Amino acid sequence: METDELLHKELTGAILKLYYEVYNELGYGFLERVYQNAMFYELKANGYKVEAQKRIPVYYKEIMVGDYFADLIVNDCVILELKAVESLAKEHHYQIINYLRGTDCEVGLVLNFGKKAEFMRRVYENYQK
Repeated sequence: METDELLHKELTGAILKLYYEVYNELGYGFLERVYQNAMFYELKANGYKVEAQKRIPVYYKEIMVGDYFADLIVNDCVILELKAVESLAKEHHYQIINYLRGTDCEVGLVLNFGKKAEFMRRVYENYQK
C-alpha cells in the first residue's frame, strides 16, 4: 500500500505546477469557471486526459439518489475541485472526500484561486470504499 505522500506524486506535482502557473497569470477575483477553463486548457496542452464537469452518481442501497459534478478529472485518477474563496475550510475537505468515495479515483486536490494561492491534497484509497 502506498502512503498519502506517494500516491500519484508525479502527476499531482505536475498539476500543482500548472495550478501555480494559472494562478500567477490570472491572479484572483474571477469566477471558478474561468479558472476551470484555464486549468483544462493547460492540462490538455501538457498531454493529460482531462474531463470537465463529469457527472458522478450517488447510490444508496443500489438506488441512485443523486449526483454531483467533479470540476476536473485528470488521467482517470485525480479529481480537481476548484475554488475561488477567501480561504479553504473543513467543508472543502469533506467535499473532496465524498467525491473520491463515489469514484475509482484515490487522490483529490482542492485548488483555491483566492487572494492567496492554497491547495488541499486528500487521499481516499479504494480499499477504504
